Amino acid sequence: MKKTIKLLALVAMGAALTFAACGSNSKVGGQGSGGAAAAEWVDLGLPSGLLWAKCNLGATKPEEYGDYYAWGETSTKEVYFWETYKYCTAMDEKGWVKTLSKYNTDSEYGTPDHLTTLQPSDDVATAKLGNGARMPTETEWRELIANTTSEWTFENGVYGRRFTASNGKSLFFPAAGYRNGSELRLAGEYGLYWSSSLDADYPNYAWYFLFRSDYQGVIGNGRQRGFSVRAVCASQN
Repeated sequence: MKKTIKLLALVAMGAALTFAACGSNSKVGGQGSGGAAAAEWVDLGLPSGLLWAKCNLGATKPEEYGDYYAWGETSTKEVYFWETYKYCTAMDEKGWVKTLSKYNTDSEYGTPDHLTTLQPSDDVATAKLGNGARMPTETEWRELIANTTSEWTFENGVYGRRFTASNGKSLFFPAAGYRNGSELRLAGEYGLYWSSSLDADYPNYAWYFLFRSDYQGVIGNGRQRGFSVRAVCASQN
């Protein structure tokens, strides 16, 4: 079995905003599972023109943690294990995934379908917000990091990172931790945010954005865990 504990050691270590249109309105979508109102979008002047949501999915304020999702699932749940993961069809004797029913590039995990980006039906941002909203790709997370300055900060009683672009606009990402099994872990210490991109070399993993007080980067982790989601939308202005 490949790469089952790649990140475990790492995780265990223990200006007003201007909102741009996604389509023709500055807000899109309906109620999220956490009661979130329609999303508001921030234009950071990125090379791609991509707009980023002001809040996490399931949150109504930037400092709220919001909801947690396994990669490719569109509903929250009580327990985040491989045995409860939508695309896990068999596990080994240690409780790790043995076969995957979708998003698989390696015959070790069953018949490959070579899908490496979440389809709209499996993208929780699209499911909850619609109208062009989706999860960012691995490349789009890297674009955000490369075109902003980031600082670890404490805002409205919550630790997290604020990303500020050259146009003066900024985004706050709370260190919301993650869900493993039925537990919320490392809240206030780490932020873990899914991308829509599969780790094609190790399809039991997907790419995500990780940060803490002294680090930030895009790496891979097991698809079964519950991470935060921040939506994006292409500018149509």
